[in-house]
Amino acid sequence: MLTATACASDDEGETTSGGVPLVAKGTLTTCTHLPYPPFQFERDGKVVGFDVALIDRVAKELGVKQKIVDTPFENFKTGAFLNSGECDLAAAGMTITDERKKNVDFSVPYFDATQALLATAKSKVTSLAGVKTGKRTLGAQSGTTGESHAKEQGFDPVAFESSDAVLNGLRTGQVDAVVIDYPVVQSWLKDPANAQAFRLGEHIQTGEQYGISVKKGNDKLRAAIDKVIKESRADGGYNRIYEQWIGPLPQDQG
Repeated sequence: MLTATACASDDEGETTSGGVPLVAKGTLTTCTHLPYPPFQFERDGKVVGFDVALIDRVAKELGVKQKIVDTPFENFKTGAFLNSGECDLAAAGMTITDERKKNVDFSVPYFDATQALLATAKSKVTSLAGVKTGKRTLGAQSGTTGESHAKEQGFDPVAFESSDAVLNGLRTGQVDAVVIDYPVVQSWLKDPANAQAFRLGEHIQTGEQYGISVKKGNDKLRAAIDKVIKESRADGGYNRIYEQWIGPLPQDQG
């Protein structure tokens, strides 16, 4: 697996034997936004994580290798890098929404997600209501459904460009609490220093599901992704990836 910054490929594209068009020969090019553990992040010079492992299976199905391209999260809403031919798909812990469906096509859902409130221990905040009554400062990652939910609840959250910036905002006192995807919080709290400094507050059930996005009309690639997701759930591969990168399976998980 290779990593790269956002730039157009110089390689000539191809169509696989199964009729799937690719922007670069021998490569399934994935747009993502780093870091977003446990879904995609760098470890020992490589990009790894839940999404990466899942898309590796798609690449194997197509007989090619995955290449990661780090891009701004905002572009996933518009499908900009898909439309420009820089990437074949986008995998970034991205929630399927009606607004995003206007610009991209999504795979079948591959992950059921919830939001969570994480606050500094000294703030003693455990809920969004507590943030409001305590006149605390709330943060969220820009362009995410966590930010949207906070705004829907009447907040004007401090917007951070990446999940790393969100965490740093908590550490440095820029904000007292943040709303972000629960699996990300799980990943942070594995660090003993974070577990001591921060407290997990309420879980926010938003009914969100993640999907892999492709360019509008790219039905061949979308079908290949759907096939891998469904087969992975059936053959136990999905569960193994989940346990490796996220943790114990939810009790209602297959």
